[in-house]
Parts: sequence; structure tokens; C-alpha cells
Amino acid sequence: MSSDAEAPSIQRRGLMLVLSSPSGAGKTTLSRQLLENDPHIELSVSCTTRAKRPGEREGVDYTFIDTPTFRSMIERGDFLEHARVFDHYYGTPRAPVEQALLSGRDMLFDIDWQGTQQLKEKGRADLVTVFILPPSTRDLEKRLITRAQDAPDIVARRMAKAADEMSHWAEYDYAVINRDIATSLIQLKSILTAERLKRERQYGLAEFVKALREGR
Repeated sequence: MSSDAEAPSIQRRGLMLVLSSPSGAGKTTLSRQLLENDPHIELSVSCTTRAKRPGEREGVDYTFIDTPTFRSMIERGDFLEHARVFDHYYGTPRAPVEQALLSGRDMLFDIDWQGTQQLKEKGRADLVTVFILPPSTRDLEKRLITRAQDAPDIVARRMAKAADEMSHWAEYDYAVINRDIATSLIQLKSILTAERLKRERQYGLAEFVKALREGR
């Protein structure tokens, strides 16, 4: 019998996992916990023109740039996706994502439905999309108020926009109702595990099965 060392190797192309939700539904918390629990996925760090919030770190949460720089990057085609949200620009740099996918690393995206639509146009085969829903409108408003990151007028604007954002849920591959973080995290892990096992993402699988059939 041949040793395992002679069996053809199986490698996997990385995937892009997108989490979207209205503000306050919990996608940022879920993103952070998923990153802490899974060493095989990393956050795609977006560029933004908005001001840094308390506790945010340059190059970790976002890359903070000015508006002229952002617009120049758009003109050069440096973004996989970009959008204007509440008077500020957000965008995903193309180069680090493409490098990660080629090396078999997964990338996590915390972006809205507009960005997700743009990613579908440029990399649908690599894309797995999940929409995070709040358990109720009242719960969503409570979360926005208690996190104390935005002024009352911004909270009101976010609530006004939430209904429109949630109307796009059916455009996503999966929907998770975030009643509690622990359960939602388990569901996200299950989605990620299943998507990683899709045969079209596993290179060398046909050769591996052929070797098995030949008794190697």
C-alpha cells in the first residue's frame, strides 16, 4: 500500500465572506468574534473618509484617508467596491484581497448591500453573502442608542435608513436573525465550514479521487 505522502495534494482557493446588516444589528460584533475564533479568515480592511471613532485603530479597523485620495483610488480602479454612506466614502482595496484568495486565505467583509452588489459583479464565484437581521425594530433602536457612538440625529438617520437596507435581504445567500451573539456565531461558523467544503473550491480533488480509485 502506498504512503499518504504519495497521494495528490488538495488545495483550496480562498473565499470572500460578506456580512451586511442595518447599523446596530450586530455584524461588527459577529465579525470580531469570528475573527477571534477562526485563524483561517482575516478581515478585509476598508478605506474610509470618515473620522476615527474611539477605540478604532488605523490599518486594523479601517484605513483612514481623505476624500481627494479616495477619489484618486476610484479613478485608478484600486477598489473592488466602494460606496458613499452618510456623507462618507468606504471602499475595499483590490490588491490585498486578490493576493489572499490566491494563497487560500479567506477574507471577511463588513460592507453594505451596495458594496455587495459590486463584489458580485467582480467575483461571484468567490463570494458568500450573509445578511444579519435584528430580532425587532425596537431592539435595533435600543442597540444604536446604548452603544453611544453616534449623536441622536445620526441615530435617527440610521433608523430611517434601516428599512431600506433590510429590503435587500433576499439578495443574499444566507440570512441570520441575530437574537443572541453566541447562537448567531455558531450559525456563521456552520455556513463558513460548508462553503469551504464546496468541491469547486478544492483544487486537486479530482486527482485525489482518481488516485483513490486506482488504489494509491
